[in-house]
Amino acid sequence: MLEIKNVYKTFNPGTVNEKVALNGLNLTLNDGDFVTVIGGNGAGKSTMLNAVAGVWPVDMGKILIDGQDITRLPEHKRAPYIGRVFQDPMMGTAATMGIDENLALAARRGASRTLRSGITRKEREEYHELLKSLGLGLEDRMTSKVGLLSGGQRQAVTLLMATLKKPKLLLLDEHTAALDPKTAAKVLELSDKIVHEHNLTTLMITHNMRDAIKYGNRLIMMHEGRVIYDVCGEEKSKLQVSDLLLRFEQAGGEANDRMILS
Repeated sequence: MLEIKNVYKTFNPGTVNEKVALNGLNLTLNDGDFVTVIGGNGAGKSTMLNAVAGVWPVDMGKILIDGQDITRLPEHKRAPYIGRVFQDPMMGTAATMGIDENLALAARRGASRTLRSGITRKEREEYHELLKSLGLGLEDRMTSKVGLLSGGQRQAVTLLMATLKKPKLLLLDEHTAALDPKTAAKVLELSDKIVHEHNLTTLMITHNMRDAIKYGNRLIMMHEGRVIYDVCGEEKSKLQVSDLLLRFEQAGGEANDRMILS
């Protein structure tokens, strides 16, 4: 479903601030794979997601989704293929619009988006059931402004928006990092439920090694812009945090506080 082939990306080339972010990155995800991504600061995790999403062009290499080469497509033309939830709960939603209006905009992803014709009764019924499935009581607050929601509620709504059209690829970019532990756990459970219900091919970046082990069928570790460890299935389920820390140290990485404390 996703193929990243020999991708390179360097920021500020030829200057004192030159930074090689992706260094011949190769990664293939099969349909339905739920891959957790770990690595230290500057390992290239978010750069990889931004490259897939089309935030900026890559220097070299190819990116394919479901067999289609999207390497040169601008970000807005990748929207029909990709759903994304950001680290910042303030991103991905329109704060001054209602929950129902945000969901309606998401439902029109990839088409000419307007609410001129309004939200139909059928749509409202669908959104009510979707929100009810979250177990957060938001189905009774459908017209509430999204900006009035808590961070966890907002991320839950963003999750629904990102998956409403069943994207070919779901990108979760440390989407629980800004939340308190209890709320983060709830959002992760919701993410896991939605991913499995719809069999969504998913890339989830996290600094929390326990979460990286617990969720998904596959785990990759990045270092200096490439994948240095790739494990799945039963082998992944038997991993301990100490195993990942050892792998990271062997690669020459320096585990930060967030990785250790997780």
